[in-house]
Amino acid sequence: MNDYLDLFIAYLTVEKGLSSNTRSAYSLDLVRYLDFLEKSGRQKPSDIGPADIAAFMATLQKLNIGPRSRARCLSAIRMFHKFLMIENYADCNPATIIEAPRTLHKLPHFLDGREVDALFAACLGELAEDLRDRAMLELLYATGLRVSELVNLKLREVNLDSGYLMTVGKGNKERLVPIGESAREMVATYLNSVRQKIDPLRQNSYIFLSRLGGSMSRQAFWNIIKKRVKMAAISKNVSPHTLRHSFATHLLENGADLRSVQIMLGHADLASTQIYTHVTRERLKRLHQQIHPRG
Repeated sequence: MNDYLDLFIAYLTVEKGLSSNTRSAYSLDLVRYLDFLEKSGRQKPSDIGPADIAAFMATLQKLNIGPRSRARCLSAIRMFHKFLMIENYADCNPATIIEAPRTLHKLPHFLDGREVDALFAACLGELAEDLRDRAMLELLYATGLRVSELVNLKLREVNLDSGYLMTVGKGNKERLVPIGESAREMVATYLNSVRQKIDPLRQNSYIFLSRLGGSMSRQAFWNIIKKRVKMAAISKNVSPHTLRHSFATHLLENGADLRSVQIMLGHADLASTQIYTHVTRERLKRLHQQIHPRG
């Protein structure tokens, strides 16, 4: 069965264009699944039935693995068996009748306007890293990019004159995202004052570089976020995704329509974007309770 797993991961890479993070998560889930099947004496696709998958899912629950992780695992199993059918290694998909665990949608955390301003103010120095960090944070908040999209952004994909950038998101899908005036100014300052000195011949195609001229990694940007959040004295647990959540929430609060926000976030399904309407409703409810005389 492990031979089929290798073929499946190659399929996810070539045919589906899934990100390395998604492929890694699916691979880990399926290794655990195949190990369970091997211990159960299932050695080929035709040996596997719905009862085997149900037993595996029950095992995950006994290990106190959360419903969201179990749902992702079942998704990987379904896709794996679908692949086996497509490639004629199996006659049916035994995972289709297995119900996914019900997951509770957690409302995303976001920063309010004052906290966003405080985060940017924590980068007001004139050092090269201050200008770079401010540009990255401003651009992230202005566009709602995922952290992987931000650090992989290339020079040719950003047009500051027209105020747009092109990014490649999940599923290898391209989308066009507008850039606000403040972010455009900060990125332009970074390009002219910092990046031009680090890489004057533009030998590196990425916009944001480390101090030594290398490409910025996701982990490096996480460290930047943690550093600037601490400097800003923000008590919330802030990640790069928090700024993406803030971007979407603030757009909806100020009258943006859901469909436009979906396009800018790169969500394939509108349901993924609708979670932010719950955030804005909850905030309105809290405001009403705090301010209304009979709240």
